[in-house]
Amino acid sequence: MVARPFVFTLLLASLQLTGCAVFRDYDGELRETNQQLAAGNVDNALALLERHNQDADKDLLYYFEKGELLRSKGDLQGSQIAWRAADGVVLRWEESVKLDTGKYLAQFGSYLVNDKVRRYEGYDYEKVMLTTQMALNLLALNDFDGARTEIKKTHEREAVIAELRDKAYARQQEDAEKQGFTTGFKDLQGYPVSSLEAPEVVGLKNSYQSAFSHYLAGFVYEALGEKGLAAPGYRQAAELRPGTALLEQALLGLDARSAKPGQSEVLIVVQRGLAPARDSVRLPIPLSIDNNLVITPLSFPIMREDTSTAHFSVVQLDGKTLNLTVLNSTSAMSRRALRDDMPGIILRTTVRAATRTLAQKKMNETNPTAALVMGIASAVVEGADTRTWRTLPDETLVARVHVPQGEHQLSLPLGPGGSQINVKIDQPYQVVSLRVLGTRVFATGPAIAPPAQVQAPALASAP
Repeated sequence: MVARPFVFTLLLASLQLTGCAVFRDYDGELRETNQQLAAGNVDNALALLERHNQDADKDLLYYFEKGELLRSKGDLQGSQIAWRAADGVVLRWEESVKLDTGKYLAQFGSYLVNDKVRRYEGYDYEKVMLTTQMALNLLALNDFDGARTEIKKTHEREAVIAELRDKAYARQQEDAEKQGFTTGFKDLQGYPVSSLEAPEVVGLKNSYQSAFSHYLAGFVYEALGEKGLAAPGYRQAAELRPGTALLEQALLGLDARSAKPGQSEVLIVVQRGLAPARDSVRLPIPLSIDNNLVITPLSFPIMREDTSTAHFSVVQLDGKTLNLTVLNSTSAMSRRALRDDMPGIILRTTVRAATRTLAQKKMNETNPTAALVMGIASAVVEGADTRTWRTLPDETLVARVHVPQGEHQLSLPLGPGGSQINVKIDQPYQVVSLRVLGTRVFATGPAIAPPAQVQAPALASAP
């Protein structure tokens, strides 16, 4: 009989080989961080983020989250620095894809490595929303030229993603046929299929193009006097969300609009709530091992919606009600991304499980103890990748209005009595950007006087 210390040593070594990422509860970390953010304790949220990311080599998610937290705090410069670091990571990803798409797909499509131990590269919609959020930071400072640069980058990034996804999905289909596995998520008994089959999900053209991003592009180009570039932005937005009056009016009235002295064209942007979390669900899957049917529990990702912030569809400007139009839903985009990725996730998970189960079966014939260790290690490692950009706003709603320049008051229907913000409009074209979480409003930029917020006590140091 093999001594217990030896078994323990084997088990420990097996788990170490899987890497620390396997044991990281990213959703738990960000749940606590977002609770601090929703309470208005942004410094505490930032402290938690730093506490959970002490390695010198920061990953993409760290920069995603830090940029959004600093933006909520009102530190637009710090937010841009964090997001420029994130953008650098994404740019290197783009270069690797352009350099050798086939090699990249072969590495990413590996069946041997669990998804959650891969280096996080960001979902397509996150990469596009990154440059959109960076443009909003610049527009809060009335830097339309800087925003134009980020918008151009967004368009170029969409083109890279589109080409890559066409090749990736074609390859997945070929691999599934070779492996002989079914990759449809509708065949997973117990999986919440309805969340991926909802009209707002299947109605999207893809997971990464945002009507808001393209409408914002049109607004920026129009403000800079480039109406020939503004029209395609508005047109693309209208194609992504057909039948939306705001988008149709922007395109139809483009030629007639012009800046008049003392007047401003104002775009009010309200970003509500938090992006949904990814969770893991374990389902029994039949696998054929040596011509025997083996029922094996395997883990797959699901989306868990944020419920921190109530839906609302109007704001008031100087006592006049303005209807808000939803132009982006991170929830719908993330579910569409998962819907599109599920065939590849199912294929990688089932092939890896079948290979592991067969190896364990063969090992059990000669070394039962080692097979036991492998089984325990596999059970610990097994789980879906739950990492995703959690501080990203969920819905983006807009209203557009023509007003005289000067002081104005915005009111949002939040909590008893609502929430009021004073805004100074002094540019021919101006963007007013607000972030709403729970009943709290985060407003940024020199033109905005945000409501007073109470500073909470600092977090206790980690033991």
